[in-house]
Amino acid sequence: MSYFQNDIADTVNQFSVKHCPNDRYASFDYCYGYFKSSSSEQLLEDIEKSCLVLGFYLASWGMMRGSSFLLGHSVKYFEPLIGYIAEQDKSIWDIDVDNYNEQNIDTILEIYTNCKDLLIHGNNAHLTLITKILLGVFGFVPAFDRYFKDAFSSISSNKCGYSVCNQNALRHIHQFYLDNRYEVDSLVDELVILDFITGEPSGLRYPKAKIIDMYGFTKGLNMSLSIKAS
Repeated sequence: MSYFQNDIADTVNQFSVKHCPNDRYASFDYCYGYFKSSSSEQLLEDIEKSCLVLGFYLASWGMMRGSSFLLGHSVKYFEPLIGYIAEQDKSIWDIDVDNYNEQNIDTILEIYTNCKDLLIHGNNAHLTLITKILLGVFGFVPAFDRYFKDAFSSISSNKCGYSVCNQNALRHIHQFYLDNRYEVDSLVDELVILDFITGEPSGLRYPKAKIIDMYGFTKGLNMSLSIKAS
């Protein structure tokens, strides 16, 4: 089946119009820019800052609201996770949806599992939280939140429900990219990570997985609003 969509640019623009230094959407920029640009030594030397950057990004995207188990922890809870992130070779940041080969998919799933084991205890939900972390830190996978799952389940004609981050889901995302490569790549050329200090565009581009995340989140949100209005 084809995953081609004719509304990608318009939908992503609904998201990116809020792309300004003080908006919550910029929390991704500051998180991804920090982890991509910092060396392992820098992440560990100022580990308090590393924990705070990750923690505020997650808070901005609703990961500490309501009944979230993270509400019961301080930002120091992320310290083992930061140590794990610092161990990763910088080549990990080169993984994106355009090079989802079997080796890179296995790497993503291994990192997912290791991050889950470091953060999740008992029966706490992990899918949305861990994919939000992987998106914000590495930029190599969309966040499997409610809106993304609704949108991409519909796009795939329910052949994938995105209820699990596994090989099947990542292969569907890869096919979506292949079928919409021109639009996604064009948006990558347009959208630039904001620099925290200056508030101005930095030299970093949005990863392709983030473009797909923006599309899925906004499309799923629009679907939800349409249902409520009917």
